[in-house]
Amino acid sequence: MTTPTRVYIARLAGLTVFDPNGDQVGRVRDAVARLRASGQPPQVVGLVAEMPLRRRIFLSINRVTSIDADSVVLGTGTLNLRRFEKRPSELLVLQELLDRRVRIEPTGRTGIVVDVAMESSRGGEWSLTRVAVREQTGRLGRRGHLHQLEWERAGGLIGLPETRGTASLLAVLADMRPADLANALQDLPDARRNEVAAALDDERLADVLSELPEHDQVEILSALGRERAADILEEMDPDDAADLLSELPPPEQDVLLDLMEPDEADPVRQLLKYKPGTAGSVMTSEPVILPPDATVAEALARIREAQLSPAVAAQVFVTRAPLATPTGRYLGMVHFQRLLREPPAELLGAVVVNDIDPLQPATPLPEITRRMATYDLVGMPVIDATNRLVGAVTVDDVLDQTLPRDWRERDREAPATGESDG
Repeated sequence: MTTPTRVYIARLAGLTVFDPNGDQVGRVRDAVARLRASGQPPQVVGLVAEMPLRRRIFLSINRVTSIDADSVVLGTGTLNLRRFEKRPSELLVLQELLDRRVRIEPTGRTGIVVDVAMESSRGGEWSLTRVAVREQTGRLGRRGHLHQLEWERAGGLIGLPETRGTASLLAVLADMRPADLANALQDLPDARRNEVAAALDDERLADVLSELPEHDQVEILSALGRERAADILEEMDPDDAADLLSELPPPEQDVLLDLMEPDEADPVRQLLKYKPGTAGSVMTSEPVILPPDATVAEALARIREAQLSPAVAAQVFVTRAPLATPTGRYLGMVHFQRLLREPPAELLGAVVVNDIDPLQPATPLPEITRRMATYDLVGMPVIDATNRLVGAVTVDDVLDQTLPRDWRERDREAPATGESDG
Protein backbone atom coordinates (compact mmCIF):
# COMPACT_ATOMS: atom_id res chain seq x y z
CA MET A 1 0.00 0.00 0.00
CA THR A 2 1.09 3.58 -0.63
CA THR A 3 0.06 6.83 0.99
CA PRO A 4 -1.05 9.69 -1.29
CA THR A 5 0.71 13.01 -0.79
CA ARG A 6 -2.65 14.82 -0.37
CA VAL A 7 -5.45 13.45 1.82
CA TYR A 8 -8.85 15.03 2.49
CA ILE A 9 -9.45 14.58 6.20
CA ALA A 10 -13.24 14.19 6.23
CA ARG A 11 -12.70 11.08 4.10
CA LEU A 12 -10.49 9.62 6.82
CA ALA A 13 -13.23 9.80 9.45
CA GLY A 14 -14.41 6.33 10.39
CA LEU A 15 -11.55 4.47 8.69
CA THR A 16 -10.20 1.50 10.62
CA VAL A 17 -6.69 1.84 12.08
CA PHE A 18 -4.54 -1.31 12.06
CA ASP A 19 -1.25 -2.03 13.79
CA PRO A 20 1.62 -3.74 11.91
CA ASN A 21 0.24 -7.18 12.83
CA GLY A 22 -3.09 -6.44 11.19
CA ASP A 23 -4.95 -6.07 14.51
CA GLN A 24 -7.57 -3.35 14.72
CA VAL A 25 -6.59 -0.41 16.95
CA GLY A 26 -9.69 1.73 16.50
CA ARG A 27 -11.26 4.17 14.06
CA VAL A 28 -10.14 7.60 12.93
CA ARG A 29 -12.25 10.42 14.37
CA ASP A 30 -10.19 13.55 13.60
CA ALA A 31 -6.79 15.00 12.79
CA VAL A 32 -4.70 17.19 15.10
CA ALA A 33 -2.91 20.23 13.67
CA ARG A 34 -0.50 22.61 15.42
CA LEU A 35 -0.85 26.33 14.72
CA ARG A 36 2.28 28.17 13.57
CA ALA A 37 2.97 31.84 14.25
CA SER A 38 4.86 32.36 11.00
CA GLY A 39 1.70 32.48 8.91
CA GLN A 40 2.41 29.05 7.48
CA PRO A 41 -0.47 26.57 7.28
CA PRO A 42 -0.92 24.49 10.46
CA GLN A 43 1.26 21.41 10.76
CA VAL A 44 -0.60 18.10 11.09
CA VAL A 45 0.93 16.23 14.02
CA GLY A 46 -1.34 13.23 14.29
CA LEU A 47 -4.73 11.56 14.21
CA VAL A 48 -7.28 10.95 16.94
CA ALA A 49 -8.49 7.35 17.01
CA GLU A 50 -11.37 5.98 19.01
CA MET A 51 -10.71 2.61 20.64
CA PRO A 52 -13.23 0.20 22.18
CA LEU A 53 -14.94 1.50 25.33
CA ARG A 54 -14.95 5.00 23.84
CA ARG A 55 -11.34 5.88 24.67
CA ARG A 56 -9.81 8.40 22.29
CA ILE A 57 -6.04 8.32 21.84
CA PHE A 58 -3.46 10.28 19.89
CA LEU A 59 -1.55 8.65 17.01
CA SER A 60 1.50 10.55 15.85
CA ILE A 61 1.47 11.17 12.11
CA ASN A 62 5.02 9.80 12.08
CA ARG A 63 3.63 6.40 13.08
CA VAL A 64 1.35 6.22 10.02
CA THR A 65 2.90 4.10 7.28
CA SER A 66 0.02 3.97 4.82
CA ILE A 67 -3.40 5.49 4.14
CA ASP A 68 -5.87 4.17 1.59
CA ALA A 69 -9.60 4.35 0.98
CA ASP A 70 -10.37 1.67 3.59
CA SER A 71 -7.79 1.87 6.35
CA VAL A 72 -4.88 3.53 8.09
CA VAL A 73 -1.89 1.35 8.99
CA LEU A 74 0.64 2.10 11.73
CA GLY A 75 4.30 1.18 11.87
CA THR A 76 6.05 -0.56 14.72
CA GLY A 77 6.24 0.97 18.17
CA THR A 78 4.31 1.26 21.41
CA LEU A 79 0.92 2.98 21.45
CA ASN A 80 0.31 5.73 23.98
CA LEU A 81 -3.05 4.70 25.44
CA ARG A 82 -3.63 7.75 27.60
CA ARG A 83 -6.76 9.76 26.84
CA PHE A 84 -6.20 12.43 24.22
CA GLU A 85 -6.78 16.06 25.12
CA LYS A 86 -6.09 18.96 22.80
CA ARG A 87 -3.54 21.63 23.74
CA PRO A 88 -4.28 25.36 23.29
CA SER A 89 -1.87 25.60 20.34
CA GLU A 90 -3.63 22.76 18.49
CA LEU A 91 -6.87 22.42 16.59
CA LEU A 92 -9.05 19.45 15.77
CA VAL A 93 -9.57 19.78 12.05
CA LEU A 94 -13.02 18.26 11.58
CA GLN A 95 -14.45 19.44 14.87
CA GLU A 96 -13.30 23.04 14.51
CA LEU A 97 -13.14 23.76 10.78
CA LEU A 98 -16.05 21.94 9.15
CA ASP A 99 -19.06 24.20 8.51
CA ARG A 100 -17.02 27.32 9.33
CA ARG A 101 -17.97 30.37 7.29
CA VAL A 102 -14.95 31.80 5.47
CA ARG A 103 -14.14 34.51 2.94
CA ILE A 104 -13.04 33.39 -0.50
CA GLU A 105 -10.02 35.54 -1.37
CA PRO A 106 -9.62 37.70 -3.36
CA THR A 107 -13.32 37.93 -4.33
CA GLY A 108 -14.53 38.46 -0.76
CA ARG A 109 -17.48 36.11 -1.26
CA THR A 110 -18.46 33.81 1.60
CA GLY A 111 -18.54 30.04 1.67
CA ILE A 112 -18.81 27.08 4.03
CA VAL A 113 -15.93 24.68 4.69
CA VAL A 114 -16.87 21.13 3.67
CA ASP A 115 -13.43 19.48 3.86
CA VAL A 116 -9.75 20.22 4.53
CA ALA A 117 -6.77 18.55 2.86
CA MET A 118 -3.44 17.74 4.43
CA GLU A 119 -0.41 17.42 2.21
CA SER A 120 3.01 15.86 2.76
CA SER A 121 6.22 17.67 1.90
CA ARG A 122 9.32 15.94 0.55
CA GLY A 123 10.67 15.83 4.08
CA GLY A 124 7.60 13.95 5.30
CA GLU A 125 5.98 16.86 7.16
CA TRP A 126 2.19 17.08 6.82
CA SER A 127 0.43 20.45 6.67
CA LEU A 128 -3.10 21.72 6.04
CA THR A 129 -2.74 23.11 2.53
CA ARG A 130 -6.14 23.17 0.82
CA VAL A 131 -9.71 23.87 1.85
CA ALA A 132 -12.85 22.71 0.07
CA VAL A 133 -15.35 25.57 0.33
CA ARG A 134 -18.89 25.65 -1.03
CA GLU A 135 -19.87 29.16 -2.01
CA GLN A 136 -23.06 30.53 -0.48
CA THR A 137 -25.56 31.60 -3.14
CA GLY A 138 -28.35 33.09 -1.04
CA ARG A 139 -30.86 31.23 -3.22
CA LEU A 140 -32.98 28.60 -1.51
CA GLY A 141 -32.36 25.06 -2.73
CA ARG A 142 -29.45 25.99 -5.01
CA ARG A 143 -26.00 24.68 -4.17
CA GLY A 144 -23.11 27.06 -4.66
CA HIS A 145 -19.93 26.38 -6.58
CA LEU A 146 -17.36 24.20 -4.80
CA HIS A 147 -13.96 25.87 -4.58
CA GLN A 148 -10.63 24.16 -3.88
CA LEU A 149 -8.70 26.94 -2.14
CA GLU A 150 -5.13 27.23 -0.98
CA TRP A 151 -5.10 27.60 2.83
CA GLU A 152 -4.17 31.28 2.73
CA ARG A 153 -7.03 32.10 0.33
CA ALA A 154 -9.73 31.05 2.84
CA GLY A 155 -10.06 33.99 5.21
CA GLY A 156 -11.39 33.38 8.73
CA LEU A 157 -10.20 29.83 9.28
CA ILE A 158 -8.45 30.69 12.52
CA GLY A 159 -10.07 32.59 15.38
CA LEU A 160 -13.58 32.75 16.77
CA PRO A 161 -16.07 31.47 14.19
CA GLU A 162 -19.22 33.21 13.15
CA THR A 163 -22.50 31.37 13.56
CA ARG A 164 -22.18 28.25 11.44
CA GLY A 165 -24.20 25.31 10.21
CA THR A 166 -23.81 21.62 10.89
CA ALA A 167 -24.25 19.83 7.56
CA SER A 168 -20.62 18.86 6.91
CA LEU A 169 -19.95 17.73 10.47
CA LEU A 170 -23.18 15.72 10.51
CA ALA A 171 -22.12 14.01 7.28
CA VAL A 172 -18.90 12.89 9.01
CA LEU A 173 -20.85 11.63 12.03
CA ALA A 174 -23.70 10.06 10.07
CA ASP A 175 -22.63 6.40 10.22
CA MET A 176 -21.71 6.32 13.91
CA ARG A 177 -23.59 4.16 16.35
CA PRO A 178 -25.63 6.23 18.85
CA ALA A 179 -23.15 5.47 21.65
CA ASP A 180 -20.20 6.59 19.50
CA LEU A 181 -22.01 9.72 18.36
CA ALA A 182 -22.83 10.52 21.99
CA ASN A 183 -19.13 10.18 22.75
CA ALA A 184 -18.25 12.53 19.89
CA LEU A 185 -20.73 15.12 21.16
CA GLN A 186 -19.02 15.10 24.55
CA ASP A 187 -15.82 16.25 22.82
CA LEU A 188 -17.48 19.37 21.39
CA PRO A 189 -17.77 22.74 23.14
CA ASP A 190 -21.20 23.11 24.74
CA ALA A 191 -22.56 25.55 22.16
CA ARG A 192 -21.36 23.43 19.22
CA ARG A 193 -22.66 20.25 20.87
CA ASN A 194 -26.11 21.81 21.22
CA GLU A 195 -26.08 22.98 17.59
CA VAL A 196 -25.22 19.51 16.30
CA ALA A 197 -27.73 17.82 18.60
CA ALA A 198 -30.51 20.16 17.48
CA ALA A 199 -29.73 19.37 13.82
CA LEU A 200 -30.26 15.61 14.30
CA ASP A 201 -33.67 14.23 13.45
CA ASP A 202 -35.94 13.34 16.36
CA GLU A 203 -35.38 9.57 16.30
CA ARG A 204 -31.60 9.86 15.99
CA LEU A 205 -31.37 12.44 18.76
CA ALA A 206 -33.56 10.31 21.05
CA ASP A 207 -31.18 7.37 20.59
CA VAL A 208 -28.14 9.55 21.23
CA LEU A 209 -29.58 11.20 24.34
CA SER A 210 -30.09 7.76 25.89
CA GLU A 211 -26.30 7.23 25.65
CA LEU A 212 -25.26 10.52 27.25
CA PRO A 213 -24.59 11.35 30.91
CA GLU A 214 -27.60 12.82 32.70
CA HIS A 215 -26.26 16.38 32.90
CA ASP A 216 -25.58 16.44 29.14
CA GLN A 217 -29.07 15.10 28.47
CA VAL A 218 -30.61 17.87 30.53
CA GLU A 219 -28.50 20.62 28.95
CA ILE A 220 -29.29 19.50 25.40
CA LEU A 221 -32.98 19.06 26.15
CA SER A 222 -33.15 22.53 27.73
CA ALA A 223 -31.45 24.10 24.70
CA LEU A 224 -33.98 22.58 22.29
CA GLY A 225 -37.03 24.45 23.52
CA ARG A 226 -40.02 22.77 25.11
CA GLU A 227 -41.96 21.82 21.95
CA ARG A 228 -38.97 20.06 20.35
CA ALA A 229 -38.00 18.55 23.70
CA ALA A 230 -41.44 16.98 24.01
CA ASP A 231 -41.10 15.53 20.50
CA ILE A 232 -37.77 13.95 21.45
CA LEU A 233 -39.20 12.47 24.64
CA GLU A 234 -41.96 10.86 22.57
CA GLU A 235 -39.33 9.12 20.45
CA MET A 236 -37.47 7.73 23.47
CA ASP A 237 -38.33 4.46 25.18
CA PRO A 238 -40.63 5.26 28.11
CA ASP A 239 -38.07 4.14 30.71
CA ASP A 240 -35.34 6.32 29.15
CA ALA A 241 -37.73 9.28 28.94
CA ALA A 242 -38.70 8.77 32.59
CA ASP A 243 -35.04 8.63 33.63
CA LEU A 244 -34.33 11.89 31.82
CA LEU A 245 -37.41 13.66 33.21
CA SER A 246 -36.52 12.55 36.72
CA GLU A 247 -33.46 14.83 36.46
CA LEU A 248 -35.70 17.87 35.95
CA PRO A 249 -37.67 19.85 38.55
CA PRO A 250 -41.27 18.54 38.94
CA PRO A 251 -42.85 21.68 37.40
CA GLU A 252 -40.72 21.25 34.25
CA GLN A 253 -41.61 17.55 34.14
CA ASP A 254 -45.31 18.45 34.15
CA VAL A 255 -44.92 21.01 31.36
CA LEU A 256 -43.12 18.56 29.07
CA LEU A 257 -45.49 15.70 29.84
CA ASP A 258 -48.45 17.95 29.02
CA LEU A 259 -46.85 18.80 25.65
CA MET A 260 -46.43 15.11 24.76
CA GLU A 261 -49.16 13.09 23.10
CA PRO A 262 -51.29 11.49 25.84
CA ASP A 263 -50.61 7.91 24.72
CA GLU A 264 -46.86 8.64 24.80
CA ALA A 265 -46.94 10.52 28.11
CA ASP A 266 -49.11 8.09 30.09
CA PRO A 267 -46.54 5.25 30.42
CA VAL A 268 -43.86 7.79 31.33
CA ARG A 269 -46.07 9.30 34.04
CA GLN A 270 -46.66 5.83 35.44
CA LEU A 271 -42.94 5.03 35.57
CA LEU A 272 -42.21 8.29 37.38
CA LYS A 273 -44.52 7.21 40.21
CA TYR A 274 -42.34 4.28 41.26
CA LYS A 275 -39.73 4.57 43.98
CA PRO A 276 -36.15 4.85 42.63
CA GLY A 277 -34.14 1.63 42.82
CA THR A 278 -37.13 -0.65 42.35
CA ALA A 279 -38.31 -2.82 39.48
CA GLY A 280 -41.02 -0.30 38.67
CA SER A 281 -38.53 2.53 38.27
CA VAL A 282 -36.11 0.68 35.97
CA MET A 283 -38.44 -1.49 33.88
CA THR A 284 -39.51 -0.91 30.32
CA SER A 285 -43.27 -0.66 29.91
CA GLU A 286 -43.09 -1.83 26.28
CA PRO A 287 -41.77 -5.41 26.23
CA VAL A 288 -42.80 -7.86 23.52
CA ILE A 289 -46.29 -9.10 24.46
CA LEU A 290 -48.44 -11.60 22.55
CA PRO A 291 -51.61 -13.59 23.34
CA PRO A 292 -51.54 -17.36 23.98
CA ASP A 293 -53.17 -18.11 20.60
CA ALA A 294 -50.35 -16.41 18.66
CA THR A 295 -48.06 -18.80 16.82
CA VAL A 296 -44.33 -19.33 17.18
CA ALA A 297 -43.94 -17.92 13.66
CA GLU A 298 -45.72 -14.73 14.69
CA ALA A 299 -43.52 -14.41 17.77
CA LEU A 300 -40.33 -14.83 15.73
CA ALA A 301 -41.53 -12.21 13.26
CA ARG A 302 -42.21 -9.82 16.13
CA ILE A 303 -38.78 -10.13 17.76
CA ARG A 304 -37.09 -9.59 14.38
CA GLU A 305 -38.29 -5.97 14.33
CA ALA A 306 -35.26 -3.74 13.96
CA GLN A 307 -36.24 -1.17 16.58
CA LEU A 308 -36.17 -3.73 19.40
CA SER A 309 -33.01 -3.89 21.49
CA PRO A 310 -31.41 -7.34 21.85
CA ALA A 311 -32.38 -7.54 25.53
CA VAL A 312 -36.05 -6.73 24.82
CA ALA A 313 -36.19 -9.10 21.83
CA ALA A 314 -34.74 -12.01 23.84
CA GLN A 315 -38.12 -13.09 25.21
CA VAL A 316 -41.84 -12.84 24.53
CA PHE A 317 -44.32 -12.32 27.37
CA VAL A 318 -47.69 -14.06 27.05
CA THR A 319 -50.83 -12.49 28.51
CA ARG A 320 -54.56 -12.32 28.08
CA ALA A 321 -56.00 -9.27 26.34
CA PRO A 322 -55.48 -6.35 26.51
CA LEU A 323 -51.87 -6.61 25.37
CA ALA A 324 -50.75 -3.06 26.23
CA THR A 325 -49.41 -2.63 29.75
CA PRO A 326 -51.02 -3.02 32.20
CA THR A 327 -52.20 -6.11 30.35
CA GLY A 328 -54.73 -8.80 31.06
CA ARG A 329 -53.70 -11.76 33.21
CA TYR A 330 -50.04 -12.68 32.91
CA LEU A 331 -49.50 -16.29 31.73
CA GLY A 332 -45.74 -16.64 31.34
CA MET A 333 -42.83 -16.03 28.99
CA VAL A 334 -41.05 -17.76 26.10
CA HIS A 335 -37.33 -17.25 25.44
CA PHE A 336 -36.31 -16.80 21.81
CA GLN A 337 -34.18 -19.98 21.93
CA ARG A 338 -37.29 -21.98 22.75
CA LEU A 339 -39.08 -20.32 19.84
CA LEU A 340 -36.29 -21.45 17.50
CA ARG A 341 -36.76 -25.07 18.61
CA GLU A 342 -40.54 -25.24 18.19
CA PRO A 343 -42.63 -25.80 15.01
CA PRO A 344 -43.68 -22.46 13.45
CA ALA A 345 -47.40 -23.34 13.74
CA GLU A 346 -47.21 -24.16 17.47
CA LEU A 347 -49.24 -21.86 19.74
CA LEU A 348 -47.43 -19.85 22.40
CA GLY A 349 -49.89 -21.09 25.02
CA ALA A 350 -48.45 -24.58 24.55
CA VAL A 351 -44.80 -23.59 25.09
CA VAL A 352 -45.09 -20.81 27.67
CA VAL A 353 -42.94 -21.10 30.82
CA ASN A 354 -44.22 -19.82 34.17
CA ASP A 355 -42.08 -21.61 36.76
CA ILE A 356 -40.14 -18.46 37.81
CA ASP A 357 -41.93 -15.99 40.07
CA PRO A 358 -42.33 -12.56 38.41
CA LEU A 359 -41.03 -9.39 40.00
CA GLN A 360 -43.25 -6.92 41.79
CA PRO A 361 -42.98 -3.17 41.07
CA ALA A 362 -41.49 -2.64 44.54
CA THR A 363 -38.83 -5.38 44.22
CA PRO A 364 -35.49 -3.72 45.07
CA LEU A 365 -32.60 -3.70 42.63
CA PRO A 366 -30.30 -6.07 44.61
CA GLU A 367 -33.05 -8.70 44.63
CA ILE A 368 -33.61 -8.25 40.89
CA THR A 369 -29.90 -8.69 40.20
CA ARG A 370 -29.69 -11.79 42.39
CA ARG A 371 -32.67 -13.47 40.74
CA MET A 372 -31.59 -12.68 37.18
CA ALA A 373 -28.13 -14.06 37.93
CA THR A 374 -29.55 -17.16 39.64
CA TYR A 375 -31.69 -18.12 36.64
CA ASP A 376 -29.37 -16.76 33.89
CA LEU A 377 -32.06 -14.45 32.55
CA VAL A 378 -31.75 -11.35 30.41
CA GLY A 379 -35.30 -10.22 31.18
CA MET A 380 -37.94 -10.72 33.87
CA PRO A 381 -41.63 -9.81 33.99
CA VAL A 382 -43.02 -7.28 36.45
CA ILE A 383 -46.64 -7.83 37.53
CA ASP A 384 -48.99 -5.89 39.79
CA ALA A 385 -51.17 -7.14 42.65
CA THR A 386 -53.89 -8.30 40.21
CA ASN A 387 -51.44 -10.42 38.15
CA ARG A 388 -51.31 -7.98 35.22
CA LEU A 389 -48.04 -7.46 33.37
CA VAL A 390 -46.93 -3.84 33.87
CA GLY A 391 -43.47 -4.11 32.33
CA ALA A 392 -40.22 -6.04 32.19
CA VAL A 393 -36.76 -5.51 33.63
CA THR A 394 -33.98 -6.34 31.17
CA VAL A 395 -30.28 -6.84 31.79
CA ASP A 396 -29.39 -3.46 30.26
CA ASP A 397 -31.76 -1.79 32.73
CA VAL A 398 -29.94 -3.51 35.59
CA LEU A 399 -26.50 -2.58 34.25
CA ASP A 400 -27.48 1.07 33.94
CA GLN A 401 -28.43 1.08 37.60
CA THR A 402 -25.55 -0.96 39.01
CA LEU A 403 -22.69 0.75 37.16
CA PRO A 404 -21.33 3.96 38.76
CA ARG A 405 -23.55 6.93 38.08
CA ASP A 406 -20.83 8.62 36.04
CA TRP A 407 -19.94 5.59 33.90
CA ARG A 408 -20.92 7.40 30.70
CA GLU A 409 -18.47 10.20 31.44
CA ARG A 410 -15.17 10.32 29.59
CA ASP A 411 -12.33 8.82 31.64
CA ARG A 412 -10.40 11.38 33.68
CA GLU A 413 -6.89 9.96 33.74
CA ALA A 414 -3.90 12.05 32.67
CA PRO A 415 -4.46 13.13 29.06
CA ALA A 416 -2.29 12.38 26.07
CA THR A 417 -1.75 15.40 23.84
CA GLY A 418 -0.53 15.93 20.33
CA GLU A 419 3.05 16.26 21.48
CA SER A 420 3.30 13.21 23.72
CA ASP A 421 3.53 10.41 21.18
CA GLY A 422 6.06 11.62 18.75
